Amino acid sequence: MCAHRSPLTARIPRLPRLVPDRLPRPARAALACVPGLAAVAALVLCAVGVDRTPGDGERAVAARASVGHRAPKPPIVPRERWLGDAASTQPPTRYADRVSAVFVHHTDSPNGYDCADAPRIIQYLYTGQAGVRHWDDIGYNFLVDRCGTVYEGRAGGIGRAVVGAHTQGFNVGTAGIAALGTFTAGVPVPKAMTDAIAAVAAWKLGLTGVDPRAPVRLVSTNSLSKYPAGTRATFTAVSGHTDGYWTACPGAALMARLPAIRQQAARLQGRH
Repeated sequence: MCAHRSPLTARIPRLPRLVPDRLPRPARAALACVPGLAAVAALVLCAVGVDRTPGDGERAVAARASVGHRAPKPPIVPRERWLGDAASTQPPTRYADRVSAVFVHHTDSPNGYDCADAPRIIQYLYTGQAGVRHWDDIGYNFLVDRCGTVYEGRAGGIGRAVVGAHTQGFNVGTAGIAALGTFTAGVPVPKAMTDAIAAVAAWKLGLTGVDPRAPVRLVSTNSLSKYPAGTRATFTAVSGHTDGYWTACPGAALMARLPAIRQQAARLQGRH
């Protein structure tokens, strides 16, 4: 079991450690406890892998509108507010037909940040993936800070079914929402943050009429997930990263809040 790291007093966010996702699970667990990785190289979030599986997800199509149970779109800060001059050249955005599920994450960074620093923290995360790791963009579709502010993550249009890089094997047809912070067992999760996650999930799933509490069937595109490629797996429409991949993300404390987040999202859609 990894020892819990003490919070930093500086306002520069603590950097997550990189654990290669292609190693066997026991080796990944052992490496997770080894400190000393290069600081920026470690900024790979708890997002894991970019699926490159061709198929329906390659087509650029808008999310289909549903007749009922649509929730209002919450205020979302555009990516230009945090990206600044850090933009890297990226290939064309990939799209799925629809978003059927949401995966919730945490970024494994300090919780005591000033919310005014959230754009800078997100830019560091982006630099770690798109710069050092040479990913095409930040992996998450949305990020939420502890004050409840929602930020656009991956490029391509917040109302569209953008294929992200947040849950290996299940990036197609899903959206990734990352909570800025670390939410292991016993860590308080701010209500403003869970309210914002529920609002994004309600709006995003409402675009295709999906009940946040409902079971959904997703097809794995990568055998490094918990399910071999081609396997149909059942999730709840709002799930945690750990449901689809071998990880503790989004932390036990945030996982424990998911049932309440689902219920709140359903109420925002006008469901009982």
